[in-house]
Amino acid sequence: MEKNIQLGERIKQIRESRKLSRSELAQRSSVSEEMIEFIENNKMLPSLSPLLKIARSLGVRLGTFLDDETTSSPVIVRADASQKVIRFKDSSRLSGSELNFFSLAANKKDRQMEPFLINISPSSDNDPNLSTHEGEEFIYVLEGEISIQYGQKKYTLKAGDSIYYDSILPHCVQSANEKGARILAVIHTPM
Repeated sequence: MEKNIQLGERIKQIRESRKLSRSELAQRSSVSEEMIEFIENNKMLPSLSPLLKIARSLGVRLGTFLDDETTSSPVIVRADASQKVIRFKDSSRLSGSELNFFSLAANKKDRQMEPFLINISPSSDNDPNLSTHEGEEFIYVLEGEISIQYGQKKYTLKAGDSIYYDSILPHCVQSANEKGARILAVIHTPM
């Protein structure tokens, strides 16, 4: 079942509830005012990095942009019922990988980690757009093969391989071939 979340509307609601202008949020987050406007008007699906910066500047978890309701109880996601949360695409390149995120903890109140199943479409981009943000990431390859640019090094991982890294170093995750890939990713960003 696909979940239709208006990410931009959620960000705008939170920003306005904090009585911040777009300009003030841009200054706090180091994300351009123009990009914030495009995101809020659902004209752009940004990469993860600007969303993390905006979340941190608003004093919320990344998952706050994705949750409808929250609960303190355990959250169970059945294999046939994971919900599509959001689609990310490297907005600076037409050929960049598309990432389809399926949340595994939507609605879990006060969580410290953001676990996702991510489908990565093939990319013809040999010059990836690197992102950086505070925190850590753990990736386990379920299907296919991925390429991770991490700082000056490039790693190739196949099904069954995993990587854990500090996300403060510039990084990019892409499919390593024309077949695409599926990964389990756990992202932690400190508040």
